[in-house]
Amino acid sequence: MDSVDRLVNIFRKFPTVGSRTAGRFVYYLVKQPKEKIDELVNAILELKSKIKLCQLCFNPFELDGSLCHICQNASRNKNLLCIVEKETDLLSLEGTKKFNGLYFILGGTVATMKKEDMSQLRIDELKKRVRNSSFSEIIIALNPTPEGRTTSVLVEQTIKEITPSVKITHLARGIPIGGELEYADEETLESAIEERK
Repeated sequence: MDSVDRLVNIFRKFPTVGSRTAGRFVYYLVKQPKEKIDELVNAILELKSKIKLCQLCFNPFELDGSLCHICQNASRNKNLLCIVEKETDLLSLEGTKKFNGLYFILGGTVATMKKEDMSQLRIDELKKRVRNSSFSEIIIALNPTPEGRTTSVLVEQTIKEITPSVKITHLARGIPIGGELEYADEETLESAIEERK
């Protein structure tokens, strides 16, 4: 396999990138001067060396300490937790400026993971987070896909086993069935947060 094919195969592993787009990326890079390639390589290496995961919510961050800027923020509502599938969902909800609670990034969904990868789903970490906090409401904000709904049921059962009295809500159906939070517009997300049940 030559270097072009190898790089195309690497880019194809990126979310939403198919063979054509991966090929475009590679041929774009071929045309770039060496300094631009070095800049890209250094930025990737720096990303891996400086970014760490928040100990509470698993949001990637670059600050000192063990907590991200959201978990460190004293003005956030510590009684409200929002569970999302991935980092981009957290960013989308934060962009609405309508949610002032805390987050927990689950790391995936049940149906998308192979049996051996189920350990990436942070159910044990979620149990610990719920056990060690006093949330009055937990919002399950997973994508309204079949995988998201299956995972929502698992998450809700897990929470109820630990703290049966906590209020559990889901985003209102402003998000289309089969859609993903990351691609929803801010008005739809605002409505989904405000109309949760």
